[in-house]
Amino acid sequence: MAETATHEHAAHHTSTGLSNNKLGMWLFLGSECLLFGGLISTYMLYRGRVGTGPTPSQVFDIPFTSVSSFVLLMSSLTMVLAVSAAHNKDDRATTLWLTITALLGATFVGGQVYEFTAMYNEGLGFSTSLFASSFYTLTGFHGVHVTVGIIMLMSLVGILNKSKVPGSRAETVEMIGLYWHFVDVVWIVIFTLIYLIPV
Repeated sequence: MAETATHEHAAHHTSTGLSNNKLGMWLFLGSECLLFGGLISTYMLYRGRVGTGPTPSQVFDIPFTSVSSFVLLMSSLTMVLAVSAAHNKDDRATTLWLTITALLGATFVGGQVYEFTAMYNEGLGFSTSLFASSFYTLTGFHGVHVTVGIIMLMSLVGILNKSKVPGSRAETVEMIGLYWHFVDVVWIVIFTLIYLIPV
């Protein structure tokens, strides 16, 4: 009996003390750091190359973007509450906080779509300048990551409602929480470099 328990423990945990699933998520997030590092470096290189078209100061609506950023950061808090509820085996609260997190994320993405539309109407298209291309690529990739996170959250809500989560529910919620917090942290870096540090 003890040997079986030891075998099961070894099958699910690595020598680092993390489960295989969590280790896989951390490795994935490490690769994402490299992706965003490259995109951010490219933006920093090209952000002053406006050429034709509007400059950043002419198209950025910092108060609006600040509100959107606050909404996304608040979603990190609701994600923490979801993870806490999952550890307490409270499926109803877990589902509620996951749904609220997804709604806050959707609000952020909606704000980003509005911002892109307003910038395009002001003459900042994707190919207008090197600044425009690097800006849309960086923030667009982040928006896609938030959208993927929303899909993951709502999929998890559906799975929880059907009680078909394989393995530990708390660990599953926690892994998606890691991804969500990563997306939020990346946005803090992007927001600071793009909107708060002048060219």
